[in-house]
Amino acid sequence: MISANQSRDSGKDKEAKYAATGLTKGWPSKVQRRLYQVPMPHPSGKVASYETNNWKTSRLYVQFQTPLRNLDVFLHDMGVTRADLKRGDITISARDQKITGWDFTSPGPWYGLVHKQKAPKPTQYVMMSLGNRNNPFFYVVSRTVP
Repeated sequence: MISANQSRDSGKDKEAKYAATGLTKGWPSKVQRRLYQVPMPHPSGKVASYETNNWKTSRLYVQFQTPLRNLDVFLHDMGVTRADLKRGDITISARDQKITGWDFTSPGPWYGLVHKQKAPKPTQYVMMSLGNRNNPFFYVVSRTVP
């Protein structure tokens, strides 16, 4: 009986995940993080994600807040440095902002970077808000092209 309930609950969780039409609270799976090469530092809070797939491209949208001490770890694990962050550079497209509901017009300061990689590796578009200097907020769109 316990196993049946767990199985049913797992199916409901998966159904809700794949029926989502926008960001949903919670961490992307380890497989998603590995496939889209989005390193998630620990600890992180206010995590939400959303994945889209079609014949042309696949995207993983992730947002999270993490202590400032994790900034260099996150950037290093992604393969970039602080020098790649450009103040005031809005790197996430209006289309992707609309899909997620993200708005980069509020007070920042805002920093952005684009980490281009040769296919099949994903390209990542990153925005960082230092509105809370001790706990920056990150927005990431990682896009793969088949």
